[in-house]
Amino acid sequence: MSLSVALSHQFPGFTLQVNFTAPPGLTALFGKSGSGKTSVINAVAGLLQPDQGRITADNITLLDTSAAINLPPHRRRLGYVFQDARLFPHLSVRQNLTYGRWFAAKTPNLKNGDPNFDDIIDLLDLNALLNRRPTALSGGEKSRVAIGRALLSNPALLLMDEPFAALDEARKAELLPYIETLRDQTQIPILYVSHALAEVARLATTLVVLDQGRTLRAGPAADLLADPDLAPSLGIRDAGAVLTATVTAQDPDGLTKLHTQGGPLWLPKIAAAPGTKLRIRIAAQDVILSRQRPEGLSALNILQATVVEIRLSDDGALIQLGLGPEHLLARITHRSAEALSLAPGQTVFAIVKSVAAAQTDIGTR
Repeated sequence: MSLSVALSHQFPGFTLQVNFTAPPGLTALFGKSGSGKTSVINAVAGLLQPDQGRITADNITLLDTSAAINLPPHRRRLGYVFQDARLFPHLSVRQNLTYGRWFAAKTPNLKNGDPNFDDIIDLLDLNALLNRRPTALSGGEKSRVAIGRALLSNPALLLMDEPFAALDEARKAELLPYIETLRDQTQIPILYVSHALAEVARLATTLVVLDQGRTLRAGPAADLLADPDLAPSLGIRDAGAVLTATVTAQDPDGLTKLHTQGGPLWLPKIAAAPGTKLRIRIAAQDVILSRQRPEGLSALNILQATVVEIRLSDDGALIQLGLGPEHLLARITHRSAEALSLAPGQTVFAIVKSVAAAQTDIGTR
């Protein structure tokens, strides 16, 4: 299933005008606060009627202002997970979950068939919570219950509006694997709103960048994250690219060895079996460049790459590096760029500290 969104709406002092297509997988809407992310997702949900627009999900038209079509929210077959869980405080977790089934459509979206209650419980690890009330849950537990309730309505599309915004980093780290499971083990497309770039890099298969109410860029997440021209809009200090890697060994000294397009990569132990495919976010500021293969360094990770593009700005230089079909970003100073005499087509060596990639930067592919 794919979602197509084209809409415009005038708010006091702000114009929303976006156009993008969200293919299967997890599509992240990314932008600064006030860029229009929540307004877009509310328009898809039917909670905001734009001045003009057309929204379709496969062959179903949810909204077409030119044809006076505007399906009400309950007929759009959408599951919506808000920033706050919005659970019914007088109901147990089990009752909150089964409430979603009242709205379930007959068409199955889970790969194994209908959205069976036990399947969702196992998927989100909710069994120990079923008899509790929402007041007895942690923030992360509430979020998992809210996701489960949305899934049990058997939606054709899942909308998530910064579901972890109110959680600390530890609780967020616990929940990210559940979103990866939803992305990988269900057939439900996910439209996901976030302003946290590391979160987007780990989860998104498609990225839509919004800036002041307009679609700046849209496309495969890995391509956009590694584009130096887009870095100012994503945030120079948070700039980083995503590499795909395969676990090849668990070394006895506590490091995990991975295969990448640029060569072997060693990271602190990752709980994954050999053969597991991962996506690793490497921040541009954690990459050091050398014109020759360095020797005698404590850094284990030395990846051979080709300079693809150089972008100079007041903050320094962003270098896009090619590793086969993939790209890496390096953020260095003007002085370093001049000293290395970098130019497109040159072979360089990217040095990455093993401790540079945090566990939250490592996700399933």
